Amino acid sequence: MKENASENGLQRKLGLFPVTNIVMANMIGAGIFTTSGLLMGDLLNPSIMIVLWIVGGIIALCGALCYSELGAAIPKAGGEYIYLSKLFHPLFGFLSGWVSFFVGFSAPIAASAIGFSEYMSRAFPQILRWGILNASLEEVILKKFYAIILIVVFTLIHLKGIVFGSKVQNYLTVLKVGLIVGLIFLGFSLGKGSFGHFSQGGDFSFDFGGWKVIGLSLMWIMFSYSGWNASAYIGSEIKNPRKNLPLSLLLGTGIVMLLYFGLNLFYIYAIPPDEMKGVISIGGLAVGNLFGRSFESLFSTLIAFALFSSLSAFIILGPRVYFSMAKDGYFFKFASKVNGIHHVPYKSIILQCVIAVIIVISGTLDQIFTYMGFSLGIFPILAVIGVFKLRRMKKSEYKMPAFPVVPVIYILAGIMILVLGFLEQPVPSSIAILTVAVGVPAYFFFKKRYQTKEMNPHS
Repeated sequence: MKENASENGLQRKLGLFPVTNIVMANMIGAGIFTTSGLLMGDLLNPSIMIVLWIVGGIIALCGALCYSELGAAIPKAGGEYIYLSKLFHPLFGFLSGWVSFFVGFSAPIAASAIGFSEYMSRAFPQILRWGILNASLEEVILKKFYAIILIVVFTLIHLKGIVFGSKVQNYLTVLKVGLIVGLIFLGFSLGKGSFGHFSQGGDFSFDFGGWKVIGLSLMWIMFSYSGWNASAYIGSEIKNPRKNLPLSLLLGTGIVMLLYFGLNLFYIYAIPPDEMKGVISIGGLAVGNLFGRSFESLFSTLIAFALFSSLSAFIILGPRVYFSMAKDGYFFKFASKVNGIHHVPYKSIILQCVIAVIIVISGTLDQIFTYMGFSLGIFPILAVIGVFKLRRMKKSEYKMPAFPVVPVIYILAGIMILVLGFLEQPVPSSIAILTVAVGVPAYFFFKKRYQTKEMNPHS
């Protein structure tokens, strides 16, 4: 079969630029614009925080190198679902897709939408006051209302097709990267901050308690880097995937690592550590400190719109996982339906929209972040282990440099983060484990219901 031919109704129409944009857009989301203040509240030390952002970037690059090898050998839609199903057992693939359904895509869509509402309300507090209900209750309801409207609008955009959707994605990603570069450049060249902030803050103790805090901090940071594997989910729609898929992962991850490093330097330059602690809309505060209230409103608005890009990327990628699962008989059959005009898995897109809206209604931003951090760390570790099996099978189309050091770094770091994060925050970590556990009976339900029907179509 030709590499650029269609597969299962999906067509190979995306080149390197839009695919790299999808990787970057998937990574740069609510995390980088909201977690640094929360991290400072636990770490209390700017230098340690910067080092951990660099460590997180190195881990993500190691993961991207491993997925480059996996994606070049298995260039199909679905990401970990496809890799784990083919290299290990369909149960592992199903569980990764099951977690992706609840955590990997629907929850970040909800988080990005809530982040949009938070930044917009920082810029324009009056949008939270309609004068109908009690002020505090009305604020909570309207933030969720705006988040839901945003999710619905972008779902409708991506129902129009991958080409139209990726064009919207390209513009949004370029604007978002431009915003971050602009913040960093203007902040350091014209802003009235201080590098003396790096010498402020408390001493960090590297005892067991300190290492648990580091583990949890890295879990949050890795959530901000999550998306380094994004183009692996749309392998069936990438032109020349054996070349463009690895390149998109490495380029996207490398560029984002540099942007995150610069943006965190900007935050610390603008805000003393004591003022950073616990602040969610950290970008708005940084700009306000450097340039005043009017610029704070302007850049809070721009950051709010920048979150469109990550929300849009999640809406593109998630349904391709559910599509692949349904095609294999491990999910509801309606999820495999492809629209004949726009060639998108439209029922999967609509289903994801519904789940994301439910999460917006039922959760807060910090709850969503904690739940996602642990859940998203499990299956990439298993997928990276799959590189060793791929090598033994002699099926690698592209071989990463520095093997086996790169996958070993990713695997050991990932396990350490999960263990330390669990010890520091056992409740949300346990809920994440429970989500995976519930997927086991769900796997056998789908296998019995749909695969039996395929084997006995007249039953």
